[in-house]
Amino acid sequence: MNTIFARNKKEQLEPVRASVTGKIPAWLQGTLLRNGPGMHTVGETSYNHWFDGLALLHSFTIRDGEVHYRSKYLRSDTYNANIEANRIVVSEFGTMAYPDPCKNIFSKAFTYLSHTIPDFTDNCLINIMKCGEDFYATTETNYMRKINPQTLETLEKVDYRKYVAINLATAHPHYDAAGNILNMGTSIVDKGKTKYVMFKIPAMGPEAKKKGKSPLKHTEVFCSIPAHSLLSPSYYHSFGITENYVVFLEQPFRLDILKMATAYVRGVSWASCLSFNSEDKTYIHVVDQRTRKPVPGKFYTDAMVVFHHVNAHEEDGCILFDVVAYEDSSLYQLFYMASLKQDFKESAKLASVPALKRFAVPLSVDKNAEEGSNLIKVASTTATALKEKDGQVYCQPELLCEGLELPRINYAHNGKQYRYVFAAEVQWSPVPTKIIKYDILTKSSFKWEEEGCWPAEPLFVPAPDAKDEDDGVILSAIVSTNPQKPPFLLILDAKSFTELARAYVDVELHLDLHGLFIPDAGEGARKQAPPEEQRDRAAGSHAAPPT
Repeated sequence: MNTIFARNKKEQLEPVRASVTGKIPAWLQGTLLRNGPGMHTVGETSYNHWFDGLALLHSFTIRDGEVHYRSKYLRSDTYNANIEANRIVVSEFGTMAYPDPCKNIFSKAFTYLSHTIPDFTDNCLINIMKCGEDFYATTETNYMRKINPQTLETLEKVDYRKYVAINLATAHPHYDAAGNILNMGTSIVDKGKTKYVMFKIPAMGPEAKKKGKSPLKHTEVFCSIPAHSLLSPSYYHSFGITENYVVFLEQPFRLDILKMATAYVRGVSWASCLSFNSEDKTYIHVVDQRTRKPVPGKFYTDAMVVFHHVNAHEEDGCILFDVVAYEDSSLYQLFYMASLKQDFKESAKLASVPALKRFAVPLSVDKNAEEGSNLIKVASTTATALKEKDGQVYCQPELLCEGLELPRINYAHNGKQYRYVFAAEVQWSPVPTKIIKYDILTKSSFKWEEEGCWPAEPLFVPAPDAKDEDDGVILSAIVSTNPQKPPFLLILDAKSFTELARAYVDVELHLDLHGLFIPDAGEGARKQAPPEEQRDRAAGSHAAPPT
């Protein structure tokens, strides 16, 4: 187990042709671009947590039935500094880096002071975001790195703080029908306030595209929500949207800012300042995108940890939103490198099984409703919202199914009613061994599995002539646990879940996190696709293991 997780992966700088079996649909032309940690040891030093590893980009380019693979480490400032020093010199969330013992006392003192209010890493290892005509490797700090999606070359470094006052940001933005990017970040003790900031990066017009301008400089804040605790903001990995609303969960999985400020001098990581309170509430915030204000009402549910929102939609005066929820925060603990060296079947018993849950929130609360009455009248769900005596509304979810993570959908249905979830199936081990297609309507599922294979997040690509929600293919990079069996890119028919093709590569694949599919421009029906359809096909991961 530790060998697969901890071994540094080699780059494949030049494209290598894969060996294809089966038949790839003729319409499938483009590049699957993925991101995730690939290097966990630098010189004699090692990262403490798997999510701290240096970002390794890789891609599968599909054209005319052929597949070519390449990979390259993100040349971030973090990567360059570490490689130059031949040791880990830039701190990550789970690994605190300390100065070279050969440095003088003045240099050490400056390093200590700089960590009091840390400048976070630009090791952007979680996802890929499309912004205008550009692509960026993203993480959960204020930094992202522009990349060339064809060559995987690392380009300029972008600091969100130049455009919006945030210290942290999600790596899972949303894309609306107009092509705008919606995202969230946390502003820590800015002007005496800690708040959750919702911001929009506008779509570019044709003239701006011709001039090669970036839409980032037009970023605007459309709502800010004060944190319940000034010095303990909630950690969140993603959020949900409907056509008119944003759904944000302020969960009792919190960062202690005072502890973070002193973590360096105390010799502990920033991750140690993150704690879960099972006795606290999870607050549900709903923001109207039209008024740019929160929906009136105080909504909450029980303590839980959510990394991935799946989807949300409006129905009969309510917001229905689906998330993958845990009963505690032990998933993050499982990915410490020390845990991965143990018998994983034993250590994984500490984790709660992820559950796909549907919540319902009323958009207006009837003041005359009786105490204890259910405010949800939607026939499609058993989720409830109970009015309490103090005016608060307690939301209890409907359990849809258990044992799935890394959910994806047909992004054309993002923010709308939908039927299918494509995900990796996991049980007591966080390592996925199956790909699942879950039908929310019938509560049934299709599965793909093969012994010795670990599938990555399954990504749905719609067919150009799609009529049904599941008309298209599923792409997943498969890591082989058998040294005699090469890894491969798996291509499934999304409707029947039968295998169409696989492309074997004679290199070692790393376990990645998230990514997107970039369709080739001007390929057949794609040339005629309207802007909103092109957006759906090239959209990044909307709901994304946590980092």
